[in-house]
Amino acid sequence: MIFLHGWLGSWRYWIPTMQALSAEYRTYALDLWGYGDSAKVGERYALEAQADMVGRFMEQLGILKAAFVGHGLGGAVVLRLAAKCPELADRAMGVSVPLRSADINPRLLAGPAASLIDWLLGRGPAVEPISREAAKADPQAVEATVRAVMAMEAHTVLAGLRPPYLLVHGEKDPLINSPGETALEGLDGNVHAIGLEESRHFPMLDEAAKFNRLLADFLTLKSGEPLTNLGLKEEWRRRIR
Repeated sequence: MIFLHGWLGSWRYWIPTMQALSAEYRTYALDLWGYGDSAKVGERYALEAQADMVGRFMEQLGILKAAFVGHGLGGAVVLRLAAKCPELADRAMGVSVPLRSADINPRLLAGPAASLIDWLLGRGPAVEPISREAAKADPQAVEATVRAVMAMEAHTVLAGLRPPYLLVHGEKDPLINSPGETALEGLDGNVHAIGLEESRHFPMLDEAAKFNRLLADFLTLKSGEPLTNLGLKEEWRRRIR
């Protein structure tokens, strides 16, 4: 499994989820260009370049196909990769991914990542490592990738996607709006959306146990089994579609 972080770039918030899955899966977490300890080179900030980097990582490690989990920007990069190279993606989960440009709170472009972390997660010993990693992000990378995702209009890419793609949103997320019914119109059972009612922008932290169970259920779906089967469980009744 390959985990990709969001605009508040820190691989650290994936650690509990990766630990929960480590007994069953080999997991990797990557820094996208412009984030964390990766190179800060402006021409690499395009979504195409970010997706190519993930593809090259897989090639170098001999990974023929993987399941992906991407948060925010990471979910958009996974979407781009799965659309361009569907043979590399067995399935993908996009967490807090904006489907339309209007779904992004302008505050994402207005303030440093550390202040947004404080706003969304508060402060404390558990949050401090995430804030330190988020502060490494190049502000130009944040702006470039936000504008690239706004221009992409993810709902149009989803319409032609071959690998299964599960959208997960926190229903109380103040940064990225949950997808409405109109954004999901025309999409088949290959794309499915589920909202977690007590989560904000970081469902993997806000409702960790529930999120991890949902991800485990998603990963164990048989090939070709519709994603809507996830909605049959009582726990996922509050699905968007």
